[in-house]
Amino acid sequence: MTDDEDRLIQEVLAELGRDADPKVIADRVKRLDLGLPAEDEFIAVCSWLGKTRLIHKLDQHQAPSHSHDDYQVPDLLAQYLKTGPVLIEVKAKKAHTLSFKPDYLERLQSYANLVNMPLLIAWKYHGIWTLFEAQHLTKARKNFNIRFDHAMRENLLGVLAGDVAYKISPEAGVHLRFKKEKLIDTEKTDDGFTEQWQMRVDKVGFTSADGKPTDALDDEVTTLFTTWDLTERQIHSDTHIEMQFVATDDDGMMFGHMALVHLLNWSLPDGASINWRHTIRRDSVVRNMSNFTQALQRALEQKVVRIILNQQPQSWPEFLPK
Repeated sequence: MTDDEDRLIQEVLAELGRDADPKVIADRVKRLDLGLPAEDEFIAVCSWLGKTRLIHKLDQHQAPSHSHDDYQVPDLLAQYLKTGPVLIEVKAKKAHTLSFKPDYLERLQSYANLVNMPLLIAWKYHGIWTLFEAQHLTKARKNFNIRFDHAMRENLLGVLAGDVAYKISPEAGVHLRFKKEKLIDTEKTDDGFTEQWQMRVDKVGFTSADGKPTDALDDEVTTLFTTWDLTERQIHSDTHIEMQFVATDDDGMMFGHMALVHLLNWSLPDGASINWRHTIRRDSVVRNMSNFTQALQRALEQKVVRIILNQQPQSWPEFLPK
């Protein structure tokens, strides 16, 4: 049992008491072990992108109890390479508008004023993260709101954490060649027949832009292919079957923080989901890529990546030097 697991059990026993039903205790420990997915995912994103000095959760068990009337402790505290400490409230909402009740936002801002730190909002909308200053929330009839398009225009995830958008070069990809060794079975079908062969892989290769073969790609550059939904093609001959997995010109852009999800899912068994709490407790968020920003730059040099876009916010924040 790890020290972290010991802490979870102690926390549950302190809350429920040692005489609580063992099944209730076990269920509570399991729920805590799953963590708070949105907060843990955002911590993992910031940790992986490469420009975060420190990020951690804030204990929100306030005392005395009446302090809740005036203050609300935000979810996270972070320090990026170019900032002092900032406070972050994390939300995961699928509605096109993110909404805060006035009293809730006021308590968050009061806490930020108390400790003299900027208050930011991290919002996950259909798998896309934005990070913006709370001051961009505007009063509607009752609540303070922001639309997703506005949040994207004021997104600080790039300038703070290092997020970018990128595009894999068309025809860059992975190529596998299988040698036919033995015909095992042939079955007639309505439109011809199917064959079952015993085969072995006799060649693995990569291509860069325009399908140019290359054997000089860095390992972390080849790992980037697992972040992309590559198009599959097959070429058949009497002796071989070649399977090509390549990017096409019709493919869109990919955000770095979304690439992290692809990388983690790629190594999971079918049907399994990412445990973000466990992910942020590893020495490296992704075991086969230690520095995403560096890998992306090398991929651009090796013509595997076609373009990298660095987003700037529409309104430059006062707390961040240019």
